[in-house]
Amino acid sequence: MALARIQVPPQAKRGEPVEVRIVIQHPMETGFRRDANGVRQRRNAIVALVCRYGGVEVLRAITSPGVAANPTLRFHLRAEKTGDLEFWWIDDDDVEGSAKAQLVVV
Repeated sequence: MALARIQVPPQAKRGEPVEVRIVIQHPMETGFRRDANGVRQRRNAIVALVCRYGGVEVLRAITSPGVAANPTLRFHLRAEKTGDLEFWWIDDDDVEGSAKAQLVVV
């Protein structure tokens, strides 16, 4: 399972747009590189990522192998109420990962 770091503001005002960032530790192998013996490396990239805010899906991303290793995703959402931001992703090897952070709304 990959590690992730989520950045959200410590607090947000109700109705205010907030920036959310997530960095996922993942090699994102494209399948085009070859090793020292000329053998092609097997593709292994994150293929889907979902974010839920307070249980409601707010983001669904289908990624491509052109994304760099340790991908960073940044998006904005409107702060409505204090709740969890729950991220889930899956890669080509069907390995799933998840991470969670809380958005505090005042």
